[in-house]
Order: sequence, then C-alpha cells, then structure tokens
Amino acid sequence: MRDAPHRFAAIQRLLHWLMAACIIAMLFIGVGMVSTVMPDYLPLIRIHETLGVALLVLVVIRLALRLHYGAPPLPADLPPGIKLGARLSHLALYGFMVVMPLLGLGMLWAAAYPVVLYGGIHIPAFLPQSDRGHTLLWNAHVYLGLAFFALVLLHLAAALFHALIRRDGVFRSIALFPLHDKTTPAE
Repeated sequence: MRDAPHRFAAIQRLLHWLMAACIIAMLFIGVGMVSTVMPDYLPLIRIHETLGVALLVLVVIRLALRLHYGAPPLPADLPPGIKLGARLSHLALYGFMVVMPLLGLGMLWAAAYPVVLYGGIHIPAFLPQSDRGHTLLWNAHVYLGLAFFALVLLHLAAALFHALIRRDGVFRSIALFPLHDKTTPAE
C-alpha cells in the first residue's frame, strides 16, 4: 500500500483549475442567457451547451483520476465537523458537475431543441419531446444552478480559509504551483 499523497497529482490540479474557470464562466453565461434578448442569446446558448458537455466529459475523467490517485488526507487537527463538511461538500460539487449538464441536455431534448456544439457536433436526443418534462427540467436546472453557485462560493471561502487563515496545507495540495505554509518550511 502506498502512502497518501501530500498533494493531488499534477493532472488532478490542472483539471481542477481548468474546470473551476469553466464552471465560473458557465454560471455567468447562464445568468447572461436568461437576461439577454436576441441576437446575443444564441451564441451564449452555443457556448453554454459546448462548455456543459465538455465539463461532463472532464468530470468523468476527473473522477477516474480521483479513484486512481486518491486525495491527500485532511489535516489531523481539523475538527471532525469541518472534515465532514469538506467530504459532503466535495460529494455535492461532484454531484452538481455531473447532474447540471445532464439536466441541461435533458431540458433541451424535452423541448425538441437540437443540441449542436461548436465544431458542428450533434448530440442526438435521448428523451422524447414533452412540454411538462421541459418545464420540470428547466426549473431544476435553474434552481440547482443557483444552489451550485452558492456551493462554489462556499468552496471558495473554505479555500481562502485554508490558504490565508489556517495555512495548513489543504490549499497547497490543490494549488497549481508550489506554495509554502506552516506545514512546509521555506527552502
């Protein structure tokens, strides 16, 4: 059995930050879509759909990498409630990263809208047309999107807490570049 890593693997860190940027963009594009009228609406939809499908593919890759490489342990002195919150929030983040694109696709399929990504990639419908289904999926996508945004803000707050206040190595474990904190002496 190998020792637990002190940092996520480089590919995990890269995917984390790439997906973080894409998710933030998606949240703002989603808000822009529902508050914009033609002609800006259609390009926003195409970007949103393409990024959503790309994020779905990336989260599957990321989950496979997480299973393969594992994750660094949380600091031993972290209170049990915070450890539980960290585990539950990460599960929720992964859940949202899987569910949100699927809801978006389902919503489009239920409305009988074609899903055409940049590059001319067509994704065939896997749901029948249904006005009721479209409304249900649209509402779920919007309201869960707001919950996802709140969870992203909570995740950001926790990252800043670990990076700036506790300085306990948690942020360092996912940072793209080496950082020094109280657990890693400066060289």
